[in-house]
Amino acid sequence: MTNGTLMDHATETMAAGSKSFATASKLFDAPTRRSALMLYAWCRHCDDVIDGQVLGFHQAAPDSDSAAQRLDCLKMQTQRAFDGIKMDDPAFAALQEVALSHGIPPRLAFEHLEGFAMDVRETHYVTFEDTLRYCYHVAGVVGLMMARVMGVRDESVLDRACDLGLAFQLTNIARDIVEDAQVGRYYLPAQWLAEEGITAAQIADPVYRDKLARLAQRLVVAAEPYYASARAGLPGLPLRSAWAIASAHGVYREIGVKVSAAGPRAWDVRQGTTRPEKLGLLAKGAVQALSSRLAKPMPRPPDLWQRPR
Repeated sequence: MTNGTLMDHATETMAAGSKSFATASKLFDAPTRRSALMLYAWCRHCDDVIDGQVLGFHQAAPDSDSAAQRLDCLKMQTQRAFDGIKMDDPAFAALQEVALSHGIPPRLAFEHLEGFAMDVRETHYVTFEDTLRYCYHVAGVVGLMMARVMGVRDESVLDRACDLGLAFQLTNIARDIVEDAQVGRYYLPAQWLAEEGITAAQIADPVYRDKLARLAQRLVVAAEPYYASARAGLPGLPLRSAWAIASAHGVYREIGVKVSAAGPRAWDVRQGTTRPEKLGLLAKGAVQALSSRLAKPMPRPPDLWQRPR
């Protein structure tokens, strides 16, 4: 597979799978953008394989293999990619290129796969810390790998990258609560549901939208300190990477703001940002990236969830 073909595949995957990050990714310098897209292509592929989807939206043809078997195949292919074996699948060829080029530890890739394993096992989340642990595997680890693509090796800056992943995923959970529940995925802490007097089975019922809105708003509020911590990591990134990350930060955070503001109607349509809003957030991201060159980061709050090291 040629470099150009691989890049085309990764670009198409990003454009279809994540319009929010696709816009921000254009701000990276060319080598960083290529690696970021390669990493995203593998992450998206793994997600789709487990869910039996194509780019997160369209159902693929029925697969006779169980989700557990598909997960085992992903693990095997991921190990082969790290072992340097020639990969024909574009998603794993992409992973191999970015992982070997940037020294991404295999542990991080397998910790990401553990997030899909949690879905396969139908893991039950009792406390908010349980939910954060899931967020770490499906998104915090991606933040760690993306940071390494940007040249970050400082553990304190990596903490901030992980925090951004946690914030992104909390926002995603809030936006997709109903959609996830309709396919049997429940990420809200059982303790929170009990406090509202509803069960996981009632999440998708429109009768409980007021209660669901309060829970979504609680998630959005809980994401805020992680967004703030992530912003303090901008000085540790190259300028263009800081611009891209500050812009993605703004776009995702705005989605959470919209979910919260919409209240019980938050799931009538999929919440997102318009093109003019994205352009405004890109401009705001540029200002934040430039000002971060002069900033002295505040210490990371000790009460935030700490990634395993």
